[in-house]
Amino acid sequence: MNLFVSIFLALIIGAAPAAAVEQCRFIQAKPEREACYQRQEAELAAKRKPKPADDMTSLDSLRQMRQEDGAVYQSLRSICRGC
Repeated sequence: MNLFVSIFLALIIGAAPAAAVEQCRFIQAKPEREACYQRQEAELAAKRKPKPADDMTSLDSLRQMRQEDGAVYQSLRSICRGC
């Protein structure tokens, strides 16, 4: 019984964002419908907008990746001597 209830709740929660997208076309008044579409566009643009990365963090991560790559290449050279 609990499994059925939890699956049902998951389906309801998962379907909620899709229902929010579809509700604008059912609004009869044109100004309200257009405002609804504009709100949806703003929400979608906010979701698509990448988070601003900190320059120091990206430089540090790049340095770390290069060090790790160097270690991997060195280990490959020691394994494959005749390649």
